[in-house]
Amino acid sequence: MGKFFDLMDREIRIRGLSESTRKSYLGNMRRFVRHFMLAPDELTIEHVKQYQLYLAKERRVAWSTFNLNVSAIRFFYRHVIDVEWSVDQLPYQRTGRRLPVVLSRDEVAALLDAPTCLKHRAILMTLYSAGLRSGEAVRLRVSDIDSARMMIRVEQGKGRKDRYVMLSAKLLTVLRRYWLEKRPTTWLFPGRDMSRPLTRASVEKFFARARSRAGIEKRITPHSLRHSFATHLLERGVNIRVIQRLLGHRSLRSTEIYTHVSETYVRDTESPLDDLLPALSGAAPSAG
Repeated sequence: MGKFFDLMDREIRIRGLSESTRKSYLGNMRRFVRHFMLAPDELTIEHVKQYQLYLAKERRVAWSTFNLNVSAIRFFYRHVIDVEWSVDQLPYQRTGRRLPVVLSRDEVAALLDAPTCLKHRAILMTLYSAGLRSGEAVRLRVSDIDSARMMIRVEQGKGRKDRYVMLSAKLLTVLRRYWLEKRPTTWLFPGRDMSRPLTRASVEKFFARARSRAGIEKRITPHSLRHSFATHLLERGVNIRVIQRLLGHRSLRSTEIYTHVSETYVRDTESPLDDLLPALSGAAPSAG
């Protein structure tokens, strides 16, 4: 894309979008341009429609991938170059809803017990005990652990919002052992270069090893510990609005998804069939 790539990068940075959004937008826009082998200012709305059909019919991408591509193209033609047509003419696909994979308490215990490295165990315990995203955990600083108030400060989480979450007494014990062993100074979980935090890719790698060692067959990622944190709190009777604040969700709708996987909401809700049983005949139906 040449100069257009630089212009798009500039507009993304000016608006303060996240690094993951920046990479996604630039990568998706680059693939769109390469598909037609034309300069971006030579492409029309008809080209975009053809590309949308290609994504949906030939590549059969998931709705989330489709919509990420549309968002990138919309951003480019709204903020980088002027076009005669309106980007609002570019439709998104209907969104679906995937329920998160949640671990049982026993599975969480097995997963947290699996790492042989104290640092890795401390990170996994932090993810679960505070419901953090991987990116939030690896960017924690030593000074973010407030043992006097038993709180963890999460600085500039998703949506560039600060928040506080609880500091588990068990986690604090492990973090103190870890600190005595590694003596981190700035970043709580630094990478090989002590001046930089550990990467999310590194967390995913040792998480996969811990999952395998714990014998868990569910398709899970480090984010599954955040899902499990929220679900287990809900099952303990914690108010859903408290959970919303702890997770840093802007909308309660994002938090309500955990009611669909909570055992207390699903398993402990009686089926209306149970109310009919006294009225039904006790005789078993014949096999014929």
